[in-house]
Amino acid sequence: MQKKMKDYKEFLKGKIKTHQKTGFDIDENQLNKNLFPFQKKAVKESLKHGRFALFLDTGLGKTICQLEWAHQVCIKTNKPVLILAPLAVSGQTIQEGKKFDIKIEKLATRTILDYARIYITNYEQLPNIDCSQFAGIVLDESSILKNYTGTYKRMIIEKFERTQYKLACTATPSPNDYNEIGNHSEFLNILDATDMRSRWFVRDEGMNNYRLKMYAKIDFFSWINSWCIFACRPSDLGFSDNEFILPGLEYDEHLITTSSRDNGKLFNDIAVNATNFYSELRETKIERIAKVLEILEAKKDEYFIVWVKQNEEADYLKKELKKIGYTENTDFVEVRGNEKPEVKESKLLGYGNGDYRILITKGKIAQFGMNFQVCHNQIFAALDFSFEGLYQQIRRSYRFGQKEVVNIHLITVDTMQNVMGIILKKEKAFNEMKEEMNKEINNINHGLVMDYIKEEVRTDNYHLIKGDSCQEIKHIESDSIDFSVFSPPFESLFTYSNNICDMGNCDSSDEFFEQYEYMMHDLYRIMKPGRLVAVHTKDLARYKNSSGFTGLYDFTSKNHRLFEKVGFKYHSKVTIWTDPVLEMQRTKTQRLLYKQLRKDATYSGTGLPEYLTIFRKWEGSEEDWSPVTNKTSENFPLDLWQKWASPVWMDIRRTDVLNNREGTDQGDEKHIAPLQLTVIDRAIKMWSMEGEKVFTPFLGIGSEVYMAIKNNRFGVGIELKDSYFNVAVKNCNNAVSKQLQFELFD
Repeated sequence: MQKKMKDYKEFLKGKIKTHQKTGFDIDENQLNKNLFPFQKKAVKESLKHGRFALFLDTGLGKTICQLEWAHQVCIKTNKPVLILAPLAVSGQTIQEGKKFDIKIEKLATRTILDYARIYITNYEQLPNIDCSQFAGIVLDESSILKNYTGTYKRMIIEKFERTQYKLACTATPSPNDYNEIGNHSEFLNILDATDMRSRWFVRDEGMNNYRLKMYAKIDFFSWINSWCIFACRPSDLGFSDNEFILPGLEYDEHLITTSSRDNGKLFNDIAVNATNFYSELRETKIERIAKVLEILEAKKDEYFIVWVKQNEEADYLKKELKKIGYTENTDFVEVRGNEKPEVKESKLLGYGNGDYRILITKGKIAQFGMNFQVCHNQIFAALDFSFEGLYQQIRRSYRFGQKEVVNIHLITVDTMQNVMGIILKKEKAFNEMKEEMNKEINNINHGLVMDYIKEEVRTDNYHLIKGDSCQEIKHIESDSIDFSVFSPPFESLFTYSNNICDMGNCDSSDEFFEQYEYMMHDLYRIMKPGRLVAVHTKDLARYKNSSGFTGLYDFTSKNHRLFEKVGFKYHSKVTIWTDPVLEMQRTKTQRLLYKQLRKDATYSGTGLPEYLTIFRKWEGSEEDWSPVTNKTSENFPLDLWQKWASPVWMDIRRTDVLNNREGTDQGDEKHIAPLQLTVIDRAIKMWSMEGEKVFTPFLGIGSEVYMAIKNNRFGVGIELKDSYFNVAVKNCNNAVSKQLQFELFD
């Protein structure tokens, strides 16, 4: 028995989804008394959701929040919870736990786990851990994921895929790197990063260059808001900032003028690039380190962090410090990458506890997670082009809890003047985007709307309706359409608008076809008995990240089954050849890359053709059908019929489409793969006659109605998106004008 369809309005309401909460409620009085009110809110929300992210700016107390979250999960489940942290952060976290009366144990390789206890270890130890033992996982400084290789990131996601409780903690994520948001979403089992990009983003030129679609902005930030707390300050969450006002941050640039080089030039170059950057560092090492010593000597009683880029810089600095009476491991300490993890951790903790006055290290070693409020002076012995690295390094000292103005000494040289300019430009953009993202997330209402303003334009040549095809098709008279040709939305492959009625706004294949079916029943109703519908489809790619495998999804067959489900009968099918070279250049799909063929041919495949499948409304007596009887040897010669009767059309140009620039909103995607005009033209001429009604439920920018008018048919179309509808009206009026001119000259 066929399942009865629910009311359409109820179906639409069900499409508006937020992240499903899988956690538990807790009374605020049960939380640690050391938590500030905004931190209590953060912990309560995290526990209620079960899988959640805390994007709290540096110094807002992510450590105590994650410790209390882990503590409550231990109590609830009577099972252990694991915290993964960057190198040396685990030691500081254990110290913080003692302050708040929360016991944490360092996880060793052979640790026998006790129930209801918190364990902590470094990310590097993950391959040696049986993660199935833990009821909960905390990723401390979770943005570190994007700095790992894809293999390591995948390991983290896979090892904790079935973990019941998850918490990701980091400072406000980089607002210009949406992949970081995708990584968090994927780790928390909310939405695969690939699906996130396809739903709300459009690809610009380049492999991983994506931008947020303009109309998807509200919905995207609303979605983020459903599974995280994002705050630059307590007031973002409705609380007082009184105890969280940062002191000043002062930049002091020290520009070193280098002596003339023996390079045949009157003046030295003033700009470097990635190729000659490190050679320029070696050329200017002595001058830069001399300036470091000068700054250190000027403030002998204050703590400093000296950030270097190369080991030879550290070696030279240590040698010069010893010359003027400084003692290593007493006055200063260096933390180097090739040291054992426990040695690095001991030194970094020692510096954080005030055991040494000067810390010398590299950003990639200590830029994440460490709390160094003991120090309010930093020296960058050299700058590179990474603002994010600079930002993280400065934030080791410039964080809530710091009482002094933080002084940042940037040592630059005249041969590298472009570096500072690039850094300052990135800093300005970063701060603006972070505030914008903060505002968008915290002041959001759900972005998907259900209502629309219906509009109709009716002339002697066409009838266009602006609205939801599932609802507006009901106003079309039964048995009134002679022919229908269209290209349906390809599930959620593209999102065209922020209206929940848009079939592109579906979370799954099943949801898409459920909504599609509402329209399809009425499509069957409005077609004249015996007449045809031609639908354009193609198969869709599936990716390992989102589907668990790499391959194809037979969208064409599923569409075919729905047509037959509502009553249509299969008539015929045309395969439309597409150029695999152009597809490879446009999509960079692994399937068509020649290097992939040589690497592992099992991942290589063919290009994806398109299809035009034709269905008939086989109903009533054939004697009562209205046949198409307008074909003659003059208007449809034999050689043309033989060409069009071929099951494969080899001569369709992908670019043979209406100009779509006017239908593209600022920041919007182009109208994706509109149906080629040649295909529409052939279908209309083959299966309809002049004066008959040609219908499309997905009008877009008007291609089907445009061609119907050009072929002296009456076009009927429905389109939900305002900008597409407006352009469709222009295109249809243009077709009418051209027809009038043609008739005049004829």
